[in-house]
Amino acid sequence: MEKNTQNLIGIGSALGASFFFTVNDATIKFLSGEYALHQIVMIRATIGLIFLLAVMMPLMGGFHQLHTQRLGLHILRGMCVVFANMAFFLGLSSLPIAEATALFFVSPLAITIFAVIFLKETVGAHRWAAIAVGLVGVVLIIQPGAESFQLAALLPVAAAFGYAALHTLTRKIGMAESALTMTLYIQLTFIVVSVAMGIMFSDGRFAPGDSTSMDFLLREWVMPLRTDYKFLVLLGLASTVGGFLISQAYRLCEAGLAAPFEYLALPLSIFWGFVVFGEWPDAWAWAGIALILGSGLYMGWREAVQGQPVVIRRPKRR
Repeated sequence: MEKNTQNLIGIGSALGASFFFTVNDATIKFLSGEYALHQIVMIRATIGLIFLLAVMMPLMGGFHQLHTQRLGLHILRGMCVVFANMAFFLGLSSLPIAEATALFFVSPLAITIFAVIFLKETVGAHRWAAIAVGLVGVVLIIQPGAESFQLAALLPVAAAFGYAALHTLTRKIGMAESALTMTLYIQLTFIVVSVAMGIMFSDGRFAPGDSTSMDFLLREWVMPLRTDYKFLVLLGLASTVGGFLISQAYRLCEAGLAAPFEYLALPLSIFWGFVVFGEWPDAWAWAGIALILGSGLYMGWREAVQGQPVVIRRPKRR
């Protein structure tokens, strides 16, 4: 496959993943008042795994893709995405969806930092300046020291660093594994972790009752309402397709090229927040969103103007 075609497919995959992930986020926020987070994640991952094995796997190469020689890396990737998802969804239960998404979108900035440290990517002064601007946007949204400050606002930021670690590992795996294989092992990790959490917390005895995020994490498991089945199925499909597409994006593109296109999720999250939850960002949030969005887009524009793709030197094999 030619490099330009490969990049175009990767960019399209990143855009598609952004849409499916925002559908996933809005649906989880919608369900967060009734169900425990690990119950939702377990149901979502089970439905996603069934869809992947029954539909996507036969259509895209068959079951031989279940085999891997990099099981350890897949498990580590799975733990990174479990941490990122759990932290983000806990924050999402307490924060407006647009603000939580904007805070999470320091992840492309974190990806750049991780790429420099672990993948030996070269980053110039302009991109470091863009990272600094993005972090100012984070401060404007979180407003540390203000009366409106919530500890829950730190959760999407923590999720961003887990997400950055995930995609750094995705680049390390590179073309050696298919996007389908990577998606499969992530879903399996979700199921294992969720079942383990269910065994420990499903009776709800640890739920504090006075914290939206902690109640969402530790709430008692309940039988889903029949009217909620369609939302749970939607979660499974959206997360699986989104996970496949984002794995494909980071397999085919350099990290710095794919990351800016994920910013489509910001306007989409504002749309879902307004339409579904009646949320609208305040002035500080708009300023922070603009800085985070601008910093990410500037990095992509800077690379395009220079005509130099991000160079990632693969770590030497030991």
